[in-house]
Amino acid sequence: MAALVYIHGFLSSPLSFKAQQTAQWLAQHHPEVAFYCPQLPPYPQQTQAILEALVESLSPEPVYLMGSSLGGFWATWLAEKYNLRAVLINPAVRPQDFMPAYLEVDLKSYHTDDSYRLHAHHIDEIVAVDVTPSRLQNYWLLVQTGDETLDYRHAVEKYAGCKQTIEAGGDHAFQGFERFLADSMTFFNHSAFF
Repeated sequence: MAALVYIHGFLSSPLSFKAQQTAQWLAQHHPEVAFYCPQLPPYPQQTQAILEALVESLSPEPVYLMGSSLGGFWATWLAEKYNLRAVLINPAVRPQDFMPAYLEVDLKSYHTDDSYRLHAHHIDEIVAVDVTPSRLQNYWLLVQTGDETLDYRHAVEKYAGCKQTIEAGGDHAFQGFERFLADSMTFFNHSAFF
């Protein structure tokens, strides 16, 4: 059975709005595709281990990746490692640049009671998995220029040569994301969609 792995953003969870939308849409339109959205901590090595174990447990069946914000960073790393296709929604491009602001402070998950504390070595861990896209046909970048959290131009530059949809306005949550779910499934299933 094919599987879609939705990777949520920094301090988010499987309860995120887009993750819930995706799960509901898949259940209605593609019940043959299993949906996974693991709860990921902000600790890079732990997240890396969780995602590797999940993807490897799903092989050799098809695995589709969808990542939002920091989840887009992780989807890129997985896509490169396992040669998978990924839809990236307002992805974080260089999380190591914003991580210093989150060091040595109490961090709370947006949707759960989980709390975290990042240390300097976590920046080294994220740098270690920062990859450059090499299989350009494997990516579809979705960005909105009104993203108040990340500069969309960094993603446009990093994913140059990949399929890109750049919408004026919007925000970091990516307004109207559900409009792209059907085309995402087409992208995952047909290499000619590029």
